[in-house]
Amino acid sequence: MTGRQRGGLVVLATVQVVLAVAAWLDLARRDPQEINGSKGKWAAAIAVNFIGPVANFTRGRRAAL
Repeated sequence: MTGRQRGGLVVLATVQVVLAVAAWLDLARRDPQEINGSKGKWAAAIAVNFIGPVANFTRGRRAAL
């Protein structure tokens, strides 16, 4: 791997971890009534690369009333 490729991989990995941590913190702080589905399922889904955290932020939260 070249230095540039390694740097890009480090950046992508960092973004992935930051997204996952932010999603897990958001999930932990929300009441179950504010979430579409169960907290356990969303916690597991967040672990799936970029897809899980993005799905949690776009589909996991219920609309504000």
